[in-house]
Amino acid sequence: MDKSLYHQLARLTTEAQDPAYRRLDREPLRQVLERINAADITVPKAVRRCLPEIEAATRLVIATWQGGGRLLYAGAGTSGRLGVLDASELPPTFGLDHTRAVGLIAGGKPTLVRSREGVEDSASNGARAVGRAKVGSKDCLIAIAASRRTPFTLGALASAKARGARTIFLVANPNAIDGQIEEADVVIAVVVGPEVVAGSTRMKAGTAQKLVLNMITTTAMVQMGTTYENWMVDLQATSAKLRERSKRILALTADIDYEEADKILRQAKGSVKRALVMAKLGCSAREADRRLKAADGLVYRALGEH
Repeated sequence: MDKSLYHQLARLTTEAQDPAYRRLDREPLRQVLERINAADITVPKAVRRCLPEIEAATRLVIATWQGGGRLLYAGAGTSGRLGVLDASELPPTFGLDHTRAVGLIAGGKPTLVRSREGVEDSASNGARAVGRAKVGSKDCLIAIAASRRTPFTLGALASAKARGARTIFLVANPNAIDGQIEEADVVIAVVVGPEVVAGSTRMKAGTAQKLVLNMITTTAMVQMGTTYENWMVDLQATSAKLRERSKRILALTADIDYEEADKILRQAKGSVKRALVMAKLGCSAREADRRLKAADGLVYRALGEH
């Protein structure tokens, strides 16, 4: 028995029962769907209240990537899967090297597809995961835990901090657990309240985590020049769809036809960013690269736009 944990859970907003849903098991199907939808609508407002902390976290991520470091995520269950998901989507969308965004999940890769409850209960496992990843002072770790008390995640957070890494703690409860040490540079507490199904943090809390991670990494990538206007120009064309998307982006932004876009992309060795500068300025790939380097990768600056 762990009576202290029992009482700890009783104080968490994510574990509370909302009286509004006490008859959920007796409601008709459509009404349950409406209930969940109405609850989900409240999540963006909760995220908005955390914009100052999200901005601070985004600045840490930008500084990390610009300084040659990696962004790592650590979590268990839904939180861990969302971290791995965010890390895995950055390379194809923004051209980020896959080694520079790394997801650490309690239980390792098998828990991505099959839940293994209990693997989250060891802080030392979190610390070991950070050690195996060789986290250092150039890196940044986003620890994700809806409950704010997950041992694996806290162990990863403490280890990353001890190794000199920048740290961000993304949670869904407003207050730290009594006696718990949270040495994070930025704490983002998106308080979404009790879940429709009490304790099921894959719902509102998970949605909030996904929204915040999207905001942090997308904004960081935009600020670092991976878009032109709001087009993704550093995407990796690793599929037929993405190859055609690359041509479409170039054709629309440079006001050229499909055939010309295909030709210039070939000359640019598939780089939309390079091809765009070539097409708009009528210059060589080498000149496009020179201009992009001088503009810190920002296409609008390389083109002389404001």
